[in-house]
Amino acid sequence: QVQVAESGGGLVQAGGSLRLSCEVSGRTFNRDDMGWYRQAPGKKREFVAAMSWSGSIINYHGNVKGRFTISRDNAKNTVYLQMNNLKPEDTAIYFCVVDPPLTPDSTYIPSDELWGQGTQVTVSS
Repeated sequence: QVQVAESGGGLVQAGGSLRLSCEVSGRTFNRDDMGWYRQAPGKKREFVAAMSWSGSIINYHGNVKGRFTISRDNAKNTVYLQMNNLKPEDTAIYFCVVDPPLTPDSTYIPSDELWGQGTQVTVSS
């Protein structure tokens, strides 16, 4: 049974930084593509970033490119999202997901058990 657990969310002022972590168990993590999505109040869940299992493919949503960095540590079964220069519009619940689409325009949606419960990120102005 796969378990996906995010941590690291919180309240930060605009211009600040946060690092989200996501630990995965019950999978062969070093063969899994990994990604981050977010959902703001009243909005649809949207792609933030994704990384292939090898690390050779990395993509970001245009709104976060240059500010966010996705990385992974296969020895720890963990994927990270470093978020710098945060803006109030980055406020959302951030979800970690196993086997995501690797591009923002894909219509593929991973099944429910591959998602974490989410961690709240709030950016104050």
